[in-house]
Amino acid sequence: MNIEVPTLVLGAVAAAFGVFSIFLAALIGPKRYNRAKLEAYECGIEPTPHAVSGGPGNGAGQRFPVKYYLTAMLFIIFDIEIVFLYPWAVHFDALGVFGLAAMALFIFNVSVAYAYEWRRGGLSWD
Repeated sequence: MNIEVPTLVLGAVAAAFGVFSIFLAALIGPKRYNRAKLEAYECGIEPTPHAVSGGPGNGAGQRFPVKYYLTAMLFIIFDIEIVFLYPWAVHFDALGVFGLAAMALFIFNVSVAYAYEWRRGGLSWD
């Protein structure tokens, strides 16, 4: 038996479950539409029809608070850290001193990003 067959079967079952769930929700789900549900949602800020010029009567444009970008940056930092730390932890013995030095450099870089995030107020939740 081919070794990829169980993986392909699991992928097919997962895809079929996803398609079936979306179809079933559309078929039996409630269909109560209102104006608020049809509006675009952008981070809790009311969308404007002309985002580049700021909409009618607003030449300066609407700015997003820096908190949104800092929160996004924090998630990216966490993701990158986890993606690199798990494989390193699994093969720590095989990497030797070079692996330890590379991870020390990586942790230093991540610490700089965390320090920047902390100084900008991204870790304090209002």
